[in-house]
Amino acid sequence: MARITLRQLLDHAAEHGYGVPAFNINNMEQGLAIMEAARACDAPVIIQASRGARSYANDIMLAKMMEALTEMHPAIPLCIHQDHGNNEATCLSAIRHGFTSVMMDGSLMADAKTPATYDYNVAITERVARMAHWVGTSVEGELGVLGSLETGQGEAEDGHGAEGALSHDQLLTDPDQAVDFVTATRVDALAIACGTSHGAYKFTRKPDGDILAMQVIEAIHEKLPNTHLVMHGSSSVPQELQDVINTYGGEMPQTFGVPVEEIERGIRHGVRKVNIDTDCRMAMAGQFRRVATQDRREFDPRKFLKPAMDALRDLCRDRFERFGTAGNASRIKAIAMDEMAKRYAAGKLDPQIGTAKAA
Repeated sequence: MARITLRQLLDHAAEHGYGVPAFNINNMEQGLAIMEAARACDAPVIIQASRGARSYANDIMLAKMMEALTEMHPAIPLCIHQDHGNNEATCLSAIRHGFTSVMMDGSLMADAKTPATYDYNVAITERVARMAHWVGTSVEGELGVLGSLETGQGEAEDGHGAEGALSHDQLLTDPDQAVDFVTATRVDALAIACGTSHGAYKFTRKPDGDILAMQVIEAIHEKLPNTHLVMHGSSSVPQELQDVINTYGGEMPQTFGVPVEEIERGIRHGVRKVNIDTDCRMAMAGQFRRVATQDRREFDPRKFLKPAMDALRDLCRDRFERFGTAGNASRIKAIAMDEMAKRYAAGKLDPQIGTAKAA
């Protein structure tokens, strides 16, 4: 199976009513575990890398790893996505290294800390979309600033996150503005702000409508029924993973993530891509701690990494199954990048106009 663009995958997801988890990675072990989970349940995959991950792993190493994963799992459609690109150079360098999709996050300035104006966001996102579409690459944009409705603050992840106090309006995407943004930028997917945030410490209690505004997603979907919506900061921070970490020497305070049932609600209202990173880190870290505690003489990294990979595989498979992704890999016939570029040029993939059929 050739690599697949985000646009084609999300078009297929919309046509068949499912969502796709987008897993962040930093290393080989994560890639192997995610793809094994996908193979086990016939699920298409979005693997994404932040700027921090690209710096950590090196673009050349990441590119070679993606090639290897594609070769090892030829039946699994794989979208490779740049997460939270901060400027044109970041997005274009990702495309040069084989990414089939990029996110231009113009909700923040290039420093990835300062909230941007709406006009800046539209202008830079439109430029990236125009350039990316020339070569058939998909583009995700973001409207609204990711952050907590409880605290009014952003949360940094890999150097990306708003600093300082954020207003309620900044933390919630305006549905009417979303229509204008998608029309002006021609993005293939829209990340929205609804109270989710990066990291493990999202909520101090199980979230309700006051701090997790799922109604915003529903309102945007009503106005943009053919636009693929994206939930960032959507790890569920499962209690069982917190318990494993704390049982084996961790000191995580009680915290709450985005309940899976709320994500499922979002999928019923146009959410097609769901970003998950913290849960993956927790699944692996818990096993590192367990092995280190149970056998203090152990020093072979493989003895730590193998159970960590198993835990990540199980987590990913659960999300594939809960989001309805499972069973869809074999239903997708990949469209070549040059063909996608032709469709963009012909206006066949303009927002709210048409979809790239993936079957």
